[in-house]
Amino acid sequence: MSRLSLEQASTSEALAQFDALPPVDIPFLLGAWKGESVPTGHPLDGVLEAFHWHGKRFDSAEAVHPLVFTGPGGGRVCVDPKAVGPALGLIGRVPLPRSALAGRLFQLLLPLLATVHPRARLRIISCRGTPSAAMVYDHLPIQDVFRKLDEDTVLGLMDLRGMEQPFFFLLRREGPGGASEENRAPSHSVTI
Repeated sequence: MSRLSLEQASTSEALAQFDALPPVDIPFLLGAWKGESVPTGHPLDGVLEAFHWHGKRFDSAEAVHPLVFTGPGGGRVCVDPKAVGPALGLIGRVPLPRSALAGRLFQLLLPLLATVHPRARLRIISCRGTPSAAMVYDHLPIQDVFRKLDEDTVLGLMDLRGMEQPFFFLLRREGPGGASEENRAPSHSVTI
């Protein structure tokens, strides 16, 4: 087993680790997952956390909530990706806000961005030569491809059309089998 230090991973190092991991199937992903960015020097590093991103929820292969955030009262809010889609064009062109104030303002806007409807699906997609489960957004040119770190953790690679480098993130399973949010400290290194 090698050790991936997520605090110091370059895009090429993260890609090499991603390529070395086994694929996952769709049933493996079902359930709720807590997310965190993998810092690789990507313009999105830390942005989702600043905006109180919680993770993703996979109810079935046809019903996926790709953007789950923590609301001002601590509850979970599923956000319609179309609502944040216009900001995708800014990635890599202008610095994206990471301040507590920007995050708080975003939380206050959550009722306007929320949806109860799933906005993505799971499919098996070949990425970098390996078929694995991937989340395909309904209305945006984004695919998140997943590889297995362990029974409760996956490494995700976000592929957005026109983005120069992929964005990496971790998802940790919540609920039975996975650590609860209260008992899980953010991790910046993973043994694979």
